[in-house]
Amino acid sequence: MKSSPILSKLSLGGAVVAVPNVRFVIGARSLADCTGCYVIITEYNRSVQGFLVGGVERIINMKWQDILPPPKGSGVNNYMTAVTNLDGELIEIIDVEKVLAEVSGIKMEVSQALVQGSADNLVKREVLVVDDSSVARKQAVRTLEQIGIACTVANDGREALEQLQRWAEDGTPVTERLLMVISDIEMPEMDGYTLTTEIRRDERLKNLHVLLHSSLSGVFNAALVKKVGADQFLPKFGADDLAKAVLGRVKAAAPAAQAA
Repeated sequence: MKSSPILSKLSLGGAVVAVPNVRFVIGARSLADCTGCYVIITEYNRSVQGFLVGGVERIINMKWQDILPPPKGSGVNNYMTAVTNLDGELIEIIDVEKVLAEVSGIKMEVSQALVQGSADNLVKREVLVVDDSSVARKQAVRTLEQIGIACTVANDGREALEQLQRWAEDGTPVTERLLMVISDIEMPEMDGYTLTTEIRRDERLKNLHVLLHSSLSGVFNAALVKKVGADQFLPKFGADDLAKAVLGRVKAAAPAAQAA
């Protein structure tokens, strides 16, 4: 196997699809012989790529509450985003966003026009960013910093809900602290759908503006976003997409800020 971030490229329906060398990226031993291997084609983060695997044992569906955060002490530089137990065996779930970011890079710079447009921001509330991927959290924080928005981060929905409840217990309306909540949908412990449902159930939190995002951008997600009461849905974002969504929320909240 070639020791480079991109193993190879293949043609699929006339389009060229990259096959990331995942083993190279995560520092594992390369396959000695790819004969009989498979390439799993995925659409992820608005891009199509293939992943070379030695074999496919089975495909299973699991509930998000059965997906758990990595064990304590596993470190910050590993490629695990979650773990689960299957038939008594611990299964590691790889942070695909981190792999793709290291293979192809990730744009984290906001367009100057958007940065300049944020200069007159009168809404000095922060944003709660919820994501189990360290790469996605860093991207969101970096994006918000460029448009002058402070933020707090949480690693999953349960951690985010507990943080929101602590703020609510302080007595100050949470909507006076937060401009919005930006949450991934697919997360261990508590997913974005359940987090949104819990926010809407809590009288102290129910008026928070919630934006959900996902690497899976089909109609199925959009329908569930509406069902659980989220205000916006964004396919897994680029820097400008997120900046536009947040600045749109800033603009909507500006009249109330000016009145105050």
